[in-house]
Amino acid sequence: MELRSQNLKTTPSLSLGRFHISEDYGFLLPNTLKELPDHYWPWMEIVNKLPHLIESHQLRAQVSKMPLLNCQFLRSYREQRLAHLVLSFITMGYVWQEGETQPKEVLPRNLALPFVEVSRNLGLPPILVHSDLVLTNWTTKNPERPLDIRNLDTIVSLPGGESLRGFVLVTVLVEKAAVPGMKALIQSVNAILQPSQDSLLQALQQLRLSIQDMTRTLGQMHDYVDPDIFYAVIRIFLSGWKDNPAMPVGLIYEGVSTEPLKYSGGSAAQSTVLHVFDEFLGVHHSKESADFLLRMRDYMPPSHKAFIEEVQSSPSLRDHILSSGNGQLLKAYNQCVEALAELRSYHITVVTKYLITAAAKAKSRRSSQLPEPPQALEERGTGGTAVLSFLKSVRNNTLEAILPQSS
Repeated sequence: MELRSQNLKTTPSLSLGRFHISEDYGFLLPNTLKELPDHYWPWMEIVNKLPHLIESHQLRAQVSKMPLLNCQFLRSYREQRLAHLVLSFITMGYVWQEGETQPKEVLPRNLALPFVEVSRNLGLPPILVHSDLVLTNWTTKNPERPLDIRNLDTIVSLPGGESLRGFVLVTVLVEKAAVPGMKALIQSVNAILQPSQDSLLQALQQLRLSIQDMTRTLGQMHDYVDPDIFYAVIRIFLSGWKDNPAMPVGLIYEGVSTEPLKYSGGSAAQSTVLHVFDEFLGVHHSKESADFLLRMRDYMPPSHKAFIEEVQSSPSLRDHILSSGNGQLLKAYNQCVEALAELRSYHITVVTKYLITAAAKAKSRRSSQLPEPPQALEERGTGGTAVLSFLKSVRNNTLEAILPQSS
């Protein structure tokens, strides 16, 4: 343990910029693009009408007419991220247009080849991920005004109307609420290296406030997302083809692989924020939960995954606090852990409302204007986990990180 700290004394101070993380927006992609170069108009024409094409059962026919385009005219990183967002949304619509009983098990080459190409360029899997749905899928209506939900919009959409928009944009705001916490984490790591107890104490207090702000922001889900629409309409389009009984063998990407490939659906576990907080605070999860969380890192932009690993290899905050004998630091550390556990408890409350309670309501509805909700993932998250037991395990393991107060 001592050797680890000594070796790291000489490392350069940690910064967000080294990992392409924004000082203002954190893991959100700043200055997102809304349009691809003209060469990719056939993609944009489809994605701009995507909810209508899915709801009128015309998307698959439209995709069959789409020309095969390669990615050579995607010159900038932002263009590649927008292309991944666009192709991932078209893919989810194509696979799930007819619901879980008739998924398409082959993605046609005119969609599969460019999607896999841009995915390889970005180091992302060829499926809708958190960095598409949330981090790349936001724009401000008026750049001069504050970043609140009335001043935000999504770039592309799926069925679900205002509830889908609310789901994406509240999550954008949760990511934004984490930014002061990320800066506080950087300050903390550098304060341990200096070392400066005052700077560390101030940073830990700021981290706690940021985590509490994330919890408050998550509460806006109740104002902007209808649980029945989320459960019956939106959820299937976030579902993947790994650990999903509706697509047990996976998806064939035509022209890429003759064997089906398996990828997990969208999951909050693909957000880098809580991985970073866990590593920094020294929170350890049970093997099953830890294995899933580790796998979800492969669904993040590589620079974000590298940031987690950099924080993981930084000097241990827990060891520093225990060896310092500083009661104020220990109290501030415990308050951060408690705030993180409270965020996870609140997430359980939200998931219970939007998944478990909504499922029970859907079963009891005799007739409804809503489509028949998917059965295959009834008790599971779109990432494929047994969602409540996973979230409770992660929350309980967070609480176990609390350090005993010395007498």
